[in-house]
Amino acid sequence: MSTFSFETDPTRYRHWKLTVEGETARLVMRVDEEGGLREGYVLKLNSYDLGVDIELADAVQRLRFEHPEVRVVVVTSGHERAFCAGANIPMLALSTHAWKVNFCKYTNETRLSIEDASARSGQRYLAAVNGPCAGGGYELALACDTIVLVDDGNSAVSLPEVPLLGVLPGTGGLTRVVDKRKVRRDRADVFCTLAEGIKGKRAVQWGLVDAVAPKSKFVQAVEEQVARLAKLPRPVERKGPGIKLPPLGVEEGEGKLRYRHVEVSVDAVRRVAEVTVLGPEGEQPATAEAIQAAGAEQWSLRAFRELDDAMLRLRFFWPEVGLVLLKTRGNGEAVWEADEGLHQHRGHWLANEILALQARVLRRLENSAKSFFAVIEPGSCFHGVLLELALLSDRVYMLNDPTKPVHVALSAANRGAMPMAHGLSRLQVRFAGDPARLEALLVRDGLLDTEAAEEAGLVTIAPDDLDWEDELRVAIEERVSLSPDALTGMEASLRFVGPENCDSKIFGRLSAWQNWIFQRPNAVGETGALSLYGKPTRPSFDYRRC
Repeated sequence: MSTFSFETDPTRYRHWKLTVEGETARLVMRVDEEGGLREGYVLKLNSYDLGVDIELADAVQRLRFEHPEVRVVVVTSGHERAFCAGANIPMLALSTHAWKVNFCKYTNETRLSIEDASARSGQRYLAAVNGPCAGGGYELALACDTIVLVDDGNSAVSLPEVPLLGVLPGTGGLTRVVDKRKVRRDRADVFCTLAEGIKGKRAVQWGLVDAVAPKSKFVQAVEEQVARLAKLPRPVERKGPGIKLPPLGVEEGEGKLRYRHVEVSVDAVRRVAEVTVLGPEGEQPATAEAIQAAGAEQWSLRAFRELDDAMLRLRFFWPEVGLVLLKTRGNGEAVWEADEGLHQHRGHWLANEILALQARVLRRLENSAKSFFAVIEPGSCFHGVLLELALLSDRVYMLNDPTKPVHVALSAANRGAMPMAHGLSRLQVRFAGDPARLEALLVRDGLLDTEAAEEAGLVTIAPDDLDWEDELRVAIEERVSLSPDALTGMEASLRFVGPENCDSKIFGRLSAWQNWIFQRPNAVGETGALSLYGKPTRPSFDYRRC
């Protein structure tokens, strides 16, 4: 059973205050020092743990769905002595390796959701840095469109992980400095090894922030930037009213989760989980008015919110589960209808938001350190957006039995609307070496049975009825017997075919370098920098580089 929830709402926030005034929202961070998600550490100087970031992620999502009128979100601190000191170091020191890495992934995904809100929804974020801003605090600011730093002689921005902790910034700070803000690499080298950071005009000159202002003019400088950002064009006109996001109401049992549209069953002994997404029932919204009226209860939105919550629970509460079997059940035609309704009206703000959320959830799955096998069997509905679950999987197994026909089908969701972290569609990745086959598939309508799907390149293995159960059993047993470390590295290397971008670099490096560094004695050994942080003893390093 879980010990905490990934669901919250503004009435339950302990660390953030969200206010909305017209087209401007304000997110004020004032972390409750005694409000840690677990015992053993104090959240001083607006340092954060997973609980703080769960609230931030909720706020970012609610602003998109509940307040479409908002054009600018100001992120600032309610603490008198700090903007944010970053991830809480005692929390990291007390955490298992799996927790540290999953915490970093979740935190970065929250930063990515901020950037996605700017790109897809036109809700621009402004970091009003009104105090010292270190580590993860600066990484939060880096996720914003604009950074304004108070020039009070004391406040600086910094990424002190390398000199102080012997690790790397955990949520993409190094990559965002050079790839997003285009800071010159030699300056970035100095900045990232300077524990005290950089402040004042030098921070502007180097491109680390966009503007500085003395304390007496700081509010004015922030408001000037708010006015500028509010005038920027939006990708989609966002006319409300917004919709409320209700609780998901998950039912928990021993190794089981049950939502309205998602079922999870965990076999801890075999280290295998089954995740089944149930397709929609009845008529699906086909007009902009129907999409608005259906609100948060429409299948396209609720099912993917549930899938997202289920995936997070698998990451944090069942880290030993190495293989996830992705299944679907229901009416494939209804899935197709739901997709087509959204895509035909993607200029409507809510349809746009639902499509963006579906894309984020799919990226969450393939950026997880789990193996995925899609299982397409009688009763499945791998159509449209649910076909993306098969396309993100490491393998696709589809039954080939004429007496029990099984089908898949493409919809508008498969034609570029659900980009992976590096910007390509999953079909583009799948057919990177065969663009002609891709073009032929993209214009194909209707159902594809097993033979047609295999011929089209959508299936890995298509056993007949006699071999089906044995084929799956052997594949599952073989997969879970392999080294989880090797599999994580292998999957991250194989999944993202093609050129990289900022997002894919961050996750690739998080899966490899940070994962490795978090286990090295120089960081977490008895005399490692992370273990001895805040103690009078200096760390002792093995200076051999490899």
